[in-house]
Amino acid sequence: MSTAKVGVIMGSDSDLPVMKAAAEFLESMDIPFELTVVSAHRTAERMVSYAQNAADRGIQVIIAGAGGAAHLPGMVASLTTLPVIGVPIKSSNSIDGWDSILSILQMPNGIPVATVALNGAKNAGILAARILGSADSAIAEKIKAYNTSMKDAVLTKAKNLEDQGWADYEK
Repeated sequence: MSTAKVGVIMGSDSDLPVMKAAAEFLESMDIPFELTVVSAHRTAERMVSYAQNAADRGIQVIIAGAGGAAHLPGMVASLTTLPVIGVPIKSSNSIDGWDSILSILQMPNGIPVATVALNGAKNAGILAARILGSADSAIAEKIKAYNTSMKDAVLTKAKNLEDQGWADYEK
């Protein structure tokens, strides 16, 4: 059995510049993951095998990124009971990304795919960590720490502006 808890898949290696943000976030949380290319159109058998065997290999969440027609997340979701997070990708043959967004977002009843923003792979990684954190207190604590770090960063920026006399919402 694999030690990976999250499968990060994409329709083409040209999606890697976007999808690596999910992998980098998972890595920062010490969440084991695997990363590979699984094309819904060019390697349909590989996609079916990946989706049907992921849970048996220990995968608990699948992040699937795709551009253009973006069938990968929905097709994978139709073949597994695992949560699938879709990342619409603005690709070279894209219609400003809308084709990818709508292909992933507009799933029929019974085949849910959680969908993040266009090129939003980091949010997909965060959502996967939150899903895992609902049953793993160590991951939940890491997510809490991450949230606190974001809050602290905003408060530091606000203080810097206030110190410069630019932002004082109490005036």
